Amino acid sequence: MHPAPSVIVFTSLSGLGFGLLFWLGIGLPAVTGWAAFAYFAAAYLLAVGGLLASTFHLGHPERAIKAFSQWKTSWLSREAWSSVICLLIMAAYGAGLVFFNIRLGPLGVIGGALALVTVGTTSMIYAQLKTIPRWNHWTTPALFLTLSLAGGAVAAGQFVYGLPLMALACIAQVLNWILGDKQFGASGTTITTATGLTGTVRAFEPPHTGTNYLLKEFVFVVGRKHVGRLRLIALVLGYGIPILLMVAPFGWLFFGLAIAAHLAGVFASRWLFFAQAEHVVGLYYGKR
Repeated sequence: MHPAPSVIVFTSLSGLGFGLLFWLGIGLPAVTGWAAFAYFAAAYLLAVGGLLASTFHLGHPERAIKAFSQWKTSWLSREAWSSVICLLIMAAYGAGLVFFNIRLGPLGVIGGALALVTVGTTSMIYAQLKTIPRWNHWTTPALFLTLSLAGGAVAAGQFVYGLPLMALACIAQVLNWILGDKQFGASGTTITTATGLTGTVRAFEPPHTGTNYLLKEFVFVVGRKHVGRLRLIALVLGYGIPILLMVAPFGWLFFGLAIAAHLAGVFASRWLFFAQAEHVVGLYYGKR
């Protein structure tokens, strides 16, 4: 699929933001006053900023409010509801910490749980799509959730938990690539099944000579050489450097570098997440 910057920013920033909200919700770090304000401000800038970025991929951003109406059938709608409820609950929880030095534990736990629910609903927007076999796999929600937890732990300065979670997220990332590379073939979808014909079917010529919306949005070709390089960049920046910095002597410089490197690596992996997503409609155009 076409790797639109808006959805890359959305999934990367919101995942990190809601991950940070989870750790704040369970009281890690145990901050109050201005320190709490700084952490919550960072979490909200990431989470809300990511959600707002997603609207730029809509043809009519002003209609985004309609996403709330389909919660019974749409993971996008469920994401909208869970994110808003989470942000409202965490706003009340954060206000207690910032203005009154009071930690409303149960409220924080509920808000933290809803933060993970939001990340899970985001992942299911992609994992539910049978038309994109690479995404239609358990490694998609596993990757989104472990990345959110690991990145949030780093942003919260919780290296004791961040170190094993970052290693777990790295494993989920590698599995997502290895198993994802096999998903299209394993799905059994071919030009024969796509057309409903029998025997050996091949494309005689493209349906039309010009481009169209389907080719622009759903058929994107990325070279294997570039895939290898970007995967290496994603592993080194997103996981390797943060892990090394977390085991190094703690310092604010290392703390900032770990977050920056991780986010840069996530951007690279998310670009690949969309660029390598082969939609079955490409079969009609001989792109598989």
